[in-house]
Amino acid sequence: MQKLVEGIHQFQKDVFGSKQQLFEGLADGQHPLALFITCSDSRINPNLLTQTEPGELFILRNAGNIVPPYGAVQGGEAATIQYAVSVLGVKDIVVCGHSLCGAMGGLLDLPQLEKMPAVRSWLSHSESTLRIIEENYAHITDAAARLTATVEENVLVQLENLRTHPTVAAALGRKALSLHGWVYKFESGQVFGYKPKEGQFLPIEGASFAAPSTTRELPPI
Repeated sequence: MQKLVEGIHQFQKDVFGSKQQLFEGLADGQHPLALFITCSDSRINPNLLTQTEPGELFILRNAGNIVPPYGAVQGGEAATIQYAVSVLGVKDIVVCGHSLCGAMGGLLDLPQLEKMPAVRSWLSHSESTLRIIEENYAHITDAAARLTATVEENVLVQLENLRTHPTVAAALGRKALSLHGWVYKFESGQVFGYKPKEGQFLPIEGASFAAPSTTRELPPI
């Protein structure tokens, strides 16, 4: 706790003064560039990762960067998404998973969560992710590779869940919103974005990901 208190003093003494005009301007309201949905994991810092200032990201965090389908839970996630799109008018939503995700590790080994019923119940919103891994990735037996695949598939599942939210569906319909799936590898600093045409996550480089990455590429019927 002492470190947190010392940090506040350092912020007030060394940081606030140098950015006082920015903070004073925020009193007039917020106009974030994007809604950034990511995990609660303490190793993830969205503003540091994207080099954004206060007021530029509207952030939603929870265990596993999960977006329950609309109506499944009347909670903070749905309210935050609705407010971001309807009131703040964000143009982009990013769902950002990360390497070595404990929530996804728990999803792969549900018996270990027997004494954590709240966590297990929450992870039920990633049931589709687990089914995809069990049925489509049975050939991957290496634990690390299987976890990575789970993290990536979970990002795509949550993007699909986002589409069930009426405000998101309406904004997508009028082309006022783009969805993006990212995975952050915090131990190397790399960020991978999902490219629908390639059907895989590729390193984000420059402006190559300016176009929306909204859904997985489906085979022709």
